[in-house]
Amino acid sequence: MASPSSPSCKHRMLLLALLVLAAVASSTIAAAYLYDDLKVTWGSGCSYFYMDGGDVDTLALCLDRSSGSGFSSNGSYLYARYDMDIKLVANDSAGTVATFYLMPDDVPWEYHDEVDMEFLGNATGEPYTLHTNVYVNGAGGREQQFQLWFDPTEDFHTYSIEWNPKYIIFLVDDTPIRAYKNDRARGVPFPTWQSMRAEGSLWDAEEWATQGGRVKTDWAQAPFYAYYRNFRVTPCVPSPGVAWCGDEPPESAWFDQRLDAAKLVRVQAENMIYDYCVDQKRFNDTGFPVECTTA
Repeated sequence: MASPSSPSCKHRMLLLALLVLAAVASSTIAAAYLYDDLKVTWGSGCSYFYMDGGDVDTLALCLDRSSGSGFSSNGSYLYARYDMDIKLVANDSAGTVATFYLMPDDVPWEYHDEVDMEFLGNATGEPYTLHTNVYVNGAGGREQQFQLWFDPTEDFHTYSIEWNPKYIIFLVDDTPIRAYKNDRARGVPFPTWQSMRAEGSLWDAEEWATQGGRVKTDWAQAPFYAYYRNFRVTPCVPSPGVAWCGDEPPESAWFDQRLDAAKLVRVQAENMIYDYCVDQKRFNDTGFPVECTTA
């Protein structure tokens, strides 16, 4: 057997030490990833970062009687895919709204773009509603709503917004639920020039969130928590020979591969509960927006 001072033993001890250091460094990077990329920007002092299971950095956003809370990503991008794993408020979450959305910095409201995913709380035992919207130059009103096909409070699920020059695609566990198309030839409004950050929040919207505001927030259940982790950003990649995504020709089919049309049709048929593009009462006097009409 080699003695502790032998070269082979020293080599093994050095290798073991390096492996330990590498493991610690790797763990530190993984643990600090969410904290490094996100910051809590407003709200209740009961929001906090913590290690879930010992190795997953998680942000718990809090809503209590005094305040909700929110976060923002440190980086902003012009065209990218944003992914976040979220576990929503459990039990009686009526009146609460958890969000994951894109927003630019310091742009006047009348010019700002925004892409929203809002999770409307429920009375115990009822399904969550996912409310989506797209704002362009300060104008929204492009709502589609879906009932989730699983209990989003039992575990984390991945919610994604893919924004490229041709589509804004909303996805749940990598399944597309909505695609908003950039139809420049027909004058469809589409965000094309403002870099946007990922943001999230948990707030009280009892005046409209649950059954149109008929079910109010039960503050005896507070504080409420929604949990966020594994934030990822994948910048847009253009087709070969194109310098950047903004130069992608309108006729290019490069970004069509990002959209699974068959899955989209199925989910919309089975899970969509509101679509502004078929709301006859709402647009009876003005006519439907251009993106709702066929070419």
